[in-house]
Amino acid sequence: MIAAMANLLNYDIYDVELTSVKDNTELRKLLIEMTSKSIIVIEDIDCSLDLTGQRKKKKEEEKEESNDDPLLMKGKENESKESKVTLSGLLNFIDGLWSACEEERLIVFTTNHVEKLDLALIRRGRMDIELSYCCFEAFKVLAKNYLDIDSHNLFPSIERLLGETNMTPADVAENLMPKSITDDPETACLEDLIQAIETAKEEARVKAEKEAKEKEEEEERMKTEKEAKEKEEAAGEVKEKEMTEEKVKENGVVPAVKENGVVS
Repeated sequence: MIAAMANLLNYDIYDVELTSVKDNTELRKLLIEMTSKSIIVIEDIDCSLDLTGQRKKKKEEEKEESNDDPLLMKGKENESKESKVTLSGLLNFIDGLWSACEEERLIVFTTNHVEKLDLALIRRGRMDIELSYCCFEAFKVLAKNYLDIDSHNLFPSIERLLGETNMTPADVAENLMPKSITDDPETACLEDLIQAIETAKEEARVKAEKEAKEKEEEEERMKTEKEAKEKEEAAGEVKEKEMTEEKVKENGVVPAVKENGVVS
């Protein structure tokens, strides 16, 4: 898709690997050196850098160890080699002051887990177009390109199924390619597509039921653990009370009761 965009617009393509960029300053230098009329591609943004937890509180620092420890020194050396590009630096790269130095640039991010990205990175106005699953209008374009048809009696069924099921344009296009020579390749391809969508729908239903069952089992497990913990605490309190009463009987002393009701 990116190659098709570049060919259509006659743009250059720059593939940016964030893990190989040293810091924000180096990222800014790369941006300045890129020409106008270009497409900047950052693939698998959710895996390139840890851009999901930088706003969370840092974990407590571990206890200091001796600087003479070779393992510790090696760890620090490896840490110094890692990319120090931050979320702030990436945001400035996308639409900050330096990004306005050149015109006619497109930035394309790819990810399989958009829910893991920081909300500041994917907000409206920063990422303007999100390519997701295939809708019926996109299907009609694909049908025109692959089968050279504008309408068919199976279109209503496909429209209904696409409204109920998530399927990528690539999966739709794969089923629109004739796999054998027939008298009516358009109908054969559309029937294959309907069958593929129904299969995807059933798989999605099974997956949803499985996830719901796992969630229910997890909630039940947590509930059981909580009840067991409460019983254990109650048993501990009863045992402590019995030990206190036994101690009173042995010593013959009535324990003093504090204002909060705790026996001393």
